[in-house]
Amino acid sequence: MHQRKLGKSGPKLSAIGIGAMSFTDFYGATSEAESHAVLTHALDLGVNHIDTANVYGGGLSESVIGLFLAKQGAQKTKLFHIATKAGIAVDKETGRRYFDNSPAYLQAELDASLARLGLDYVDLYYIHRRDSETPIEEVTETLAAMVKAGKIGGFGFSEIAPTSLYRAAAIHEIAAVQSEYSLSVRSPEMGLVQATSALDVSLVAFSPLGRSLLTDKPHSRATAVASGWLKSNPRFVEPNLTANIEAVARFRALAAEMGMSAAALAIAWLLHKAPHILPIPGTRSVDHLREHCDGATKALSSDDMDRIEAALPIGWAHGDRYADAQWVGPERYC
Repeated sequence: MHQRKLGKSGPKLSAIGIGAMSFTDFYGATSEAESHAVLTHALDLGVNHIDTANVYGGGLSESVIGLFLAKQGAQKTKLFHIATKAGIAVDKETGRRYFDNSPAYLQAELDASLARLGLDYVDLYYIHRRDSETPIEEVTETLAAMVKAGKIGGFGFSEIAPTSLYRAAAIHEIAAVQSEYSLSVRSPEMGLVQATSALDVSLVAFSPLGRSLLTDKPHSRATAVASGWLKSNPRFVEPNLTANIEAVARFRALAAEMGMSAAALAIAWLLHKAPHILPIPGTRSVDHLREHCDGATKALSSDDMDRIEAALPIGWAHGDRYADAQWVGPERYC
């Protein structure tokens, strides 16, 4: 497994990681045993970057990882570089979600995450969503204090604009920014890829497989409806879903011609876009994990990259990447 450095002064991580939202039932039913099998094979394949969050399954994702780590004994803190997130809060009485970046909230959520993970330190801590009432400079100071206290190794932000990143980086070194980035979501190329590169900040790309569209077996409408979140996502409602599956047929054929799965080719494309990009595909399947890792081994020529982008040119996808309600939180910048 090739490795890439995290941020300006962080450790070297596997070129791809695992997005652990898939350790919950977010994209379909799974089990603790299946998740632990994925983690076991990740170690065998040299994958050492795990990304989770306090809201994934209401803490379930972290608990599943914590139970796996507990089985590993004294070496558990050396096996994975673990990132988690906070910032999306839930009102216990109404169930309403809101954003909270206050010091008290972030510290309490970090302590809860560490308890579920069975750790006293987390390698990377993200602000999952910005609280518009709290200046990003204040949030950065809060996170910097956590680094100084030895509770986190570094920190980053999810779905922020380049301008916000520059403001935060003026206060403290930022390890990573998380953003959806794939052949189906190219908006980071309009400023975020450039800003992260200029600041030596890793760009951690979530949903690098287009939430299944960039694989050999995209989700059907029935699967999307069963997953809950996807049922209202514009790219997975008709007629967009059928149009998207048809559009990706060219890409699937190209991947087969090049001797790999569509998922592997999508990962390879992303890794070749820039050396500071770290994709974190999620999966419930050991076989799919192997496909992802296969993509991390593929060398692509400039001609290969041109053929890929000819098959899926910028703007090919039908429908927005988020529904209106799903757009609440991410910072739009173009």
